[in-house]
Amino acid sequence: MELHASPEGEVRFFELVIPSLTNHYGTLYGANALHLMGKAAFVCAARYARCPVVMAKADSIEFHKPFRLGEIADIRARVVFRGRSSMTVLVEVEAEDPDAGVSDMALSGRFMMVAVNADGVPTPIPNQAKPEEVTT
Repeated sequence: MELHASPEGEVRFFELVIPSLTNHYGTLYGANALHLMGKAAFVCAARYARCPVVMAKADSIEFHKPFRLGEIADIRARVVFRGRSSMTVLVEVEAEDPDAGVSDMALSGRFMMVAVNADGVPTPIPNQAKPEEVTT
């Protein structure tokens, strides 16, 4: 998985859908899709907060279309809300056909990430003054 620089509060990854990520139908296995989305949410929140974070909730996960073997997952995550110690990260994944150069929305979901201290207790996000509502 490759990380690309983007504005603070956003990350973008690319992942090739290879046989080890697929199910018996030749499409991306759902658990692997959730793994990729969770990883993107974590990296996004950790880079935004610049402190340890944990996942508290995964919500509104939607599988819009199947991912086929050989397609490229374009995974984008961004902070869309910030509270005192929590952040909501929206993760959207497009399926790109590398031969045709065509992309379609395949997956989306929201992840609540929480800043924690060394004992795993929620702690205020130490990031400088940021708006509580982040433009989506």
